[in-house]
Amino acid sequence: QVQVVESGGGLVQPGGSLRLSCTASGNNFNTYLMGWYRQAPGKQRDLVARIFRSGVTNYADSVKGRFTISRDNAKNTVFLQMNSLKPEDTAVYYCNARTVGVPSIDYWGQGTQVTVSS
Repeated sequence: QVQVVESGGGLVQPGGSLRLSCTASGNNFNTYLMGWYRQAPGKQRDLVARIFRSGVTNYADSVKGRFTISRDNAKNTVFLQMNSLKPEDTAVYYCNARTVGVPSIDYWGQGTQVTVSS
């Protein structure tokens, strides 16, 4: 069982920045595919960014150039730096840890609220 815990959400004005953090337990963190997802009220949960064990990253088109995902394997932590925030970025942000193997297993955090408003 992998425990996933997010932190760093809050209220920020448009154009501001926030940094989300997520820690995942286990001795194999460096092998996990780590991702950030978000879900706005009444909408589905969508991928925001993910980072593979190799360090390769993927981003949703809506956040490219504004958000950066990174990982610190020594601290079992993944970060999401969010700059130039917009009201449409308002959502609950969830961290996902996907283990390697067949089958792979998804673990989710409880979510952290990000609100972009003046």
